[in-house]
Amino acid sequence: MKTLVIIPSRLSATRLPGKPLLKINGLSMISHVFKKAEEANIGEVFVATEDQEIIDDVQKNGGQAILTKDNHKTGTDRIYEAFKKLGKLDIELVMNLQGDEPLMDIEDIRNLHGQMIITKSQLGTLASKIIDDRFHSKENVVKVITNKSLDVSKFPEAINFLRKTDISVTNIYHHLGIYCYRAETLKNFVSYSQSQNEIENKLEQLRALDNDIKINVALAKKSPIGVDTNEDFVAIKKIMEYKPE
Repeated sequence: MKTLVIIPSRLSATRLPGKPLLKINGLSMISHVFKKAEEANIGEVFVATEDQEIIDDVQKNGGQAILTKDNHKTGTDRIYEAFKKLGKLDIELVMNLQGDEPLMDIEDIRNLHGQMIITKSQLGTLASKIIDDRFHSKENVVKVITNKSLDVSKFPEAINFLRKTDISVTNIYHHLGIYCYRAETLKNFVSYSQSQNEIENKLEQLRALDNDIKINVALAKKSPIGVDTNEDFVAIKKIMEYKPE
């Protein structure tokens, strides 16, 4: 099954402007992510961006990038434009990797891809076990509730995605920003208007659920830090640049 990996990226993030080009070990964050995607070896990798500076950086570091419009409401809309522009008609699966998660585990990426092939699901994503109870009240940590418990062999359906949750809810996990779409599902997804639920919660995956697109969830072994703030960036930089004595 032929797969394309597309990483949406832009410089104008409100909380940490310019974050894709912030350097860790002398390499931009976006270039760390595309190199991780290439290492996963599931398909050709492209960065989709509205910024020429990102294109220049990715190409300088040996990657492929494509320029997209600057008026997209979500990363998925940007991915679909790039997918259409690339014109690769034999692609069956499109993987959407976030450009601000350089610590995403390669085996977790491969596991999601494998589950999509085995189950022929419409749309898949990853979630990890919540190890810190404070996550339940943190709005920047997105949670997913599934219809069955997660383990490495299961691929249950998502019931809901939330920003704040009650600790007593069962089958609740930390949602990771990675999606794998069947090409037809991606096309359908972007044809729908943003749902009220999506706008209110600022979670584009709710557009899928609101339009009866099933989302299956694979268990991730690791829970990488996403970079939303300068504090996150400092934390991730320490991890990636740490050298034992």
